[in-house]
Amino acid sequence: MNQIEPGVQYNYVYDEDEYMIQEEEWDRDLLLDPAWEKQQRKTFTAWCNSHLRKAGTQIENIEEDFRNGLKLMLLLEVISGERLPKPDRGKMRFHKIANVNKALDYIASKGVKLVSIGAEEIVDGNVKMTLGMIWTIILRFAIQDISVEETSAKEGLLLWCQRKTAPYRNVNIQNFHTSWKDGLGLCALIHRHRPDLIDYSKLNKAETAANRICKVLAVNQENERLMEEYERLASELLEWIRRTIPWLENRTPEKTMQAMQKKLEDFRDYRRKHKPPKVQEKCQLEINFNTLQTKLRISNRPAFMPSEGKMVSDIAGAWQRLEQAEKGYEEWLLNEIRRLERLEHLAEKFRQKASTHETWAYGKEQILLQKDYESASLTEVRALLRKHEAFESDLAAHQDRVEQIAAIAQELNELDYHDAVNVNDRCQKICDQWDRLGTLTQKRREALERMEKLLETIDQLHLEFAKRAAPFNNWMEGAMEDLQDMFIVHSIEEIQSLITAHEQFKATLPEADGERQSIMAIQNEVEKVIQSYNIRISSSNPYSTVTMDELRTKWDKVKQLVPIRDQSLQEELARQHANERLRRQFAAQANAIGPWIQNKMEEIARSSIQITGALEDQMNQLKQYEHNIINYKNNIDKLEGDHQLIQEALVFDNKHTNYTMEHIRVGWELLLTTIARTINEVETQILTRDAKGITQEQMNEFRASFNHFDRRKNGLMDHEDFRACLISMGYDLGEAEFARIMTLVDPNGQGTVTFQSFIDFMTRETADTDTAEQVIASFRILASDKPYILAEELRRELPPDQAQYCIKRMPAYSGPGSVPGALDYAAFSSALYGESDL
Repeated sequence: MNQIEPGVQYNYVYDEDEYMIQEEEWDRDLLLDPAWEKQQRKTFTAWCNSHLRKAGTQIENIEEDFRNGLKLMLLLEVISGERLPKPDRGKMRFHKIANVNKALDYIASKGVKLVSIGAEEIVDGNVKMTLGMIWTIILRFAIQDISVEETSAKEGLLLWCQRKTAPYRNVNIQNFHTSWKDGLGLCALIHRHRPDLIDYSKLNKAETAANRICKVLAVNQENERLMEEYERLASELLEWIRRTIPWLENRTPEKTMQAMQKKLEDFRDYRRKHKPPKVQEKCQLEINFNTLQTKLRISNRPAFMPSEGKMVSDIAGAWQRLEQAEKGYEEWLLNEIRRLERLEHLAEKFRQKASTHETWAYGKEQILLQKDYESASLTEVRALLRKHEAFESDLAAHQDRVEQIAAIAQELNELDYHDAVNVNDRCQKICDQWDRLGTLTQKRREALERMEKLLETIDQLHLEFAKRAAPFNNWMEGAMEDLQDMFIVHSIEEIQSLITAHEQFKATLPEADGERQSIMAIQNEVEKVIQSYNIRISSSNPYSTVTMDELRTKWDKVKQLVPIRDQSLQEELARQHANERLRRQFAAQANAIGPWIQNKMEEIARSSIQITGALEDQMNQLKQYEHNIINYKNNIDKLEGDHQLIQEALVFDNKHTNYTMEHIRVGWELLLTTIARTINEVETQILTRDAKGITQEQMNEFRASFNHFDRRKNGLMDHEDFRACLISMGYDLGEAEFARIMTLVDPNGQGTVTFQSFIDFMTRETADTDTAEQVIASFRILASDKPYILAEELRRELPPDQAQYCIKRMPAYSGPGSVPGALDYAAFSSALYGESDL
């Protein structure tokens, strides 16, 4: 039973009740220590099973299996040889409480005082109360009954140790726990029986204590520096992310193309200049955090818990939100630029068509309101009627243009054009005017048809001219609009389609020229008749507003615009060919860089699993990988430059590759993060090896064992692989023991064991780490067994900087016997290991 030896200070003579109370109080204090609690679980479970197996049963979980009281009563019957009252067999809570109460009543009947242990705590699975109860049972039924020369076995052993070590200086054995911490008691016992083995006169207790304190304080100072550095870097990175996310999430569109282009340039500057350093900071922050936690674990310090909102997971979550906001921002910018281009094109088209229509419609209402037919001759009335028919033909020809103007205005409204109010006002005026023209045209026609019965003469040649000239004039106006129309294309196929359409238009020009000559022949025939018959009327056509000069001018204009359109289409074709070369150039580089990044990721993954040599060799190989990757950065920069050229040329789709610049960027950042994380893992292994004294041969053996049972060769073992590995190494595993080990190597319950967790487990039980009790004992030596220490004592025994460190952080001592300037070294030592707050 030496594994559960309590560590209280005993008097040489005390009665049985005092013995039990002191042991119990000591046990309650030790239960606050998680490491001690685990040891007690294991020891107490083994002790209980050694008795329960006599009854053909055992327990797996000490706080769960005693909750219903049945096995607890059975344990008491086995160790006492007496029968307890018949247990309740129900499964309700009150049945369980009744069974536990029967067991506790039996323990109390044996003169054992149960302090603060009730049936409810045992039924609820309170581990501390359950362990305290088992320790009480052990004291009463196992240890207390042992006696030597009218004292208990424990008291006799303690008395023997005190007598043997009495002649030695600096040795005061009062218990089996703290009195042995400095090693002088053990050295005294060895020297008493084998003085040839140890030169006791050379042992210095104060020097040992001072060295321990210096070591502990140096580790703590370095850890505090790393914690402050982590907090600072985390705050700066989170603040940058907090400022950047609203900017990336802002989807408020600008009204002009220049403003949107400025936003695009700002985003590209962010991608090239501002984000890459932050990626490095984030990676370095994770590395610093892992290194700090490893150092804390090695020095037996509590794990570092960053301030609220500054955990690595919080930073990763904030970075993920940043990536999510960034993901759609560039696409939104480019879509907005396309939309604004489309809007500007539509707006210009609207203005051209509206101006053409307004020019045509100007004065038409006044003409339709005229009553010139009332005083006209029959010939003039007929002329007016024919003129009106020509106007109706012209009006019908303009119907399509008005509908186009309304459709363009509607599309501008749907696309949220910034000047939609003025567009709507202008469109409404055109539509209102068009409605009035339709009404006035109908009224004038009705009036002319009434007069038509009185008029019978009309000049057929003028009428024929008007009927043919008006459509031809509209055709020329439409042709001029088409020839001057702006076009936006993004591929060779689109520009080829426009070129084909233009060639088809040019093929119709000979036919149009024949129509023009026919119309001119009609007008020439009119002039010839007037001259031949000496008619005294104007040679102007009363049925049409289109003149021969206007036709000649517009025809010349069409012929001038055709070669200009040819040139602009050919220039655009050349530009699209250049864009296609950019696409192919980018695709060739992306198709080479993308697989290269993937191959490097696979090489790093294989190297982290397959390398079994010295850790320094692994580090050199990984550094070489990192050097090669950094040298490859020029290819990424060149690809980024080509991508920028493509974006500036507004080239959006690339059918020659499946890799986008976003894929390359993400892969490159992931590659940098992976190599940095792998290097950090090896550095952590080196740190663990050096801190725990592991030889390179042991590290190679650990790696060989790990790789042997890593069936998937992915650097991870599942639970079954890990169980097989432990069995092969000689571990006798029960389910409870294996579950306990898994809580150490897989605390997050991810179902896998990493190589670092495997090393930590293999070296944990042999590690030589300091504890708060050891530091307190060392300070007590420096203080000459006083419960406090003075500043001058610290300056005398410790180096100046570490003495000043203690003086600055130690709270004032306020206990019994306090003097001015007394410092509480016990509270200070407990705070170093996270057991209390200063």
